[in-house]
Amino acid sequence: MTYAIIGSGKIGHALATQFARQGIDVMLANSRGPDSLRDTARALGPTIKPTSAKDALQADVVIFAIPFGAVPDAVKEGGDWTGRLVIDASNAVEFPAFTPADLGGRLSTEIVAEAVPGARVVKAFNTIPAAKLEADPALTGGRRVVVLSSDDASARSGAAHLIEQLGYAALDLGTLRQATHLQQFGGAMVALDLVKLA
Repeated sequence: MTYAIIGSGKIGHALATQFARQGIDVMLANSRGPDSLRDTARALGPTIKPTSAKDALQADVVIFAIPFGAVPDAVKEGGDWTGRLVIDASNAVEFPAFTPADLGGRLSTEIVAEAVPGARVVKAFNTIPAAKLEADPALTGGRRVVVLSSDDASARSGAAHLIEQLGYAALDLGTLRQATHLQQFGGAMVALDLVKLA
């Protein structure tokens, strides 16, 4: 199984930190190219592999840690997405108001799914502030919770497995529509810091 993180901003860096902490190889890519990621990889450790976005987009599991509006351009060289797992960590936000974008009643992850036809798309890692996402998931008495949702039950299972591998506790919220009021930007669980007690 190969893993890739597209995006090296705060969320991408936080996730790369967790892959490094668990000793799991992951490709890390951004729009500026692998040379811009050498220092990050050196600081985090040998399991972080700077690579081109084109190569990272071929991974079995691809995590989008980029702004929602950047997804369509970022995935153009992804090739055939059929059966691959895509984890959408983006949020559809209107700036500078910092309010949920008006998507005409559609969910941001539904729009992301259209950009990667055939992929099994899961919404995850989008509700936790980057600083907490980067911190050790093991907390006194338990583990930090990462919520997830998808219209594909097997994709939810695969994403939950990765979340657990990274040291978090996975909380499956069901389908995208079932989780809308909880997980989409502006939802009740955004910015909550939940802990699953041991």
